[in-house]
Amino acid sequence: MKNVTFLNPEFFWLFVLIPVAIAWYIWKGKKQATLKISSLKGFKAKPSILSKLTPMLFVLRILALSALIVALARPQTVDISNKTNITNGIDIVMSIDVSGSMLTRDLKPNRLEALKKVASDFVEARPNDRIGLVVYAAESYTKTPVTSDKAVVLDALAGVKYDQMLQDGTGIGMGLATAVNRLKESKAKSKVIILLTDGVNNSGFIDPRMASDIAKEFGIKVYTIGIGTTGMAETPYAIKPNGEFEYRMMQVEIDENLMKEIARNTDGKYFRAKNNQSLKAIYEEINKLETTEIEEQKFYNYDERFRPFAIAAGILLLLEILLKNTVFRSFI
Repeated sequence: MKNVTFLNPEFFWLFVLIPVAIAWYIWKGKKQATLKISSLKGFKAKPSILSKLTPMLFVLRILALSALIVALARPQTVDISNKTNITNGIDIVMSIDVSGSMLTRDLKPNRLEALKKVASDFVEARPNDRIGLVVYAAESYTKTPVTSDKAVVLDALAGVKYDQMLQDGTGIGMGLATAVNRLKESKAKSKVIILLTDGVNNSGFIDPRMASDIAKEFGIKVYTIGIGTTGMAETPYAIKPNGEFEYRMMQVEIDENLMKEIARNTDGKYFRAKNNQSLKAIYEEINKLETTEIEEQKFYNYDERFRPFAIAAGILLLLEILLKNTVFRSFI
């Protein structure tokens, strides 16, 4: 039987009585009354089969006792089912810089592709939260509204690329404000924005600090990430006639003071990702910082299994009594 437990396992100690009963039976069989007579001539006869089967009565009694002990121990099968309740789910919006500088090759193969891989792993690691996606350059738009459908989010992430339809530049305030707009009416207990950029705010008509104040007013926490190495990096600066980018070594500039201020103002945290490994570590840390409360309930369904043993014990005892008073009556 699968998943069998015993409610009263202490009754198994009664099995100690079985060897005692067998030893007593054997000792009793040897201790028989004797009668001295001068001749056995008139008593010689072959023992019958029934006389040889008389010990079977004792065997039946031992089997009945064993079945009764198992029944007293109350065997049960247990079926365990789980029910998970998400008590405090988190709404998260990732706001991603898709300006031309995100194609810089200080991360492999470039900043944008490295980010997409790490962000996808982050989404898959949060099955119980709702996630949305905002992209921005000088302008911004919602790629995916906040949703619990992770397949939609992952598909949208895979489709993120440098978009020439967006005016190039870095509008940090635009990206943050659009993300706030996606979360301002959220009923979630915890609301989080992950704001990523690789440059300096130089575009857009919304001041990043004003967007930060709005986020704070709506109780939204902002984690900011500056992506890019220190010093020089191979950066796209022009587009060739064939549509390919032309690269040259350029100074990496990230407005870390602004990003730190935004994070501090909203009770978030600022991170700097200088390579693929540190970017992955940052998202793993954010994943640990923002935990979802999950309440798991276990339901136990017990099915009693003692009845077959109790019935077997009763049948064996009745069979012993029946045979003792009928077939084996003349031998006892």
